[in-house]
Amino acid sequence: MGTPPPAPLARQGRAIPPWSSPREGLVLILQGRTFATASRVALVVGTLLTTVNQGGVLLAGEANAFTALRVGVNYVVPFFVASIGNLAAFRRRP
Repeated sequence: MGTPPPAPLARQGRAIPPWSSPREGLVLILQGRTFATASRVALVVGTLLTTVNQGGVLLAGEANAFTALRVGVNYVVPFFVASIGNLAAFRRRP
């Protein structure tokens, strides 16, 4: 019998439906279903990581394309981690 899947949660006018596969979860992220929450987390965590990891390089004016890539990753990774955490409550187990 099992537990019924959770009802979709309205977030900023966009409900998060139950999902079961990694592909479905990725589609929800790419549709922007987690954007409001994940972007706030990414902004805070990405800024902290950039300050800690690349702060010296940026202050010294020695930044290059590789530094820009690292800074970008500092924001992208927390965005996806927060998105996955946000979606975890709505995952349907087979």
